[in-house]
Amino acid sequence: MIPLLILGLLIQNPGAHGYELLALMEKRHYQYIVSFTKGSFYYNLQQLEEKGWIEQVQQNPSTSGREIRSYKVTGSGMAEFEKLMVEYGTKSEYVNLQFYGALLFADEYDKNKLLALIQSQIDQTRARIALLDAYLSNSQELPGTIDYYRRMNENSRSHHLVNLAWFEQLKTAIEAIEGHVE
Repeated sequence: MIPLLILGLLIQNPGAHGYELLALMEKRHYQYIVSFTKGSFYYNLQQLEEKGWIEQVQQNPSTSGREIRSYKVTGSGMAEFEKLMVEYGTKSEYVNLQFYGALLFADEYDKNKLLALIQSQIDQTRARIALLDAYLSNSQELPGTIDYYRRMNENSRSHHLVNLAWFEQLKTAIEAIEGHVE
């Protein structure tokens, strides 16, 4: 998915350099869409260049004397973008929280520690909802347009609200059972 994000951002921002693209991904909270690190981002940027899907448009020395590489999408990169849009646009997968893996062995884990893990999920989910609320309160869809990014974030917020309710119910159920255990 990282190649799709990079290609899409370069189509939107031709001539951007890697740091600008990474900053856009962070500003737009793409980490909620796909897991990436700075290293994985730059690895994918390099791979896209090696495959000829992006190319450098200029090399400007910065004020610090470092070379800044700006990129644009090539013709074959546009074809790859089209292919990736179809590939990811036609996928529909189950929601799969990594927390589910830990929950498989909940009966073998200390209940107080399990409650702490669930509280961590509650705290993280509330933080994500707060970030989405901040974004959504500062943006609005213009009449006659569709702001897909806004709608995607509204959908993400809805999913987080459902997860939050589920985590809270799970915590309450465990506390109720543990309260009855001697």
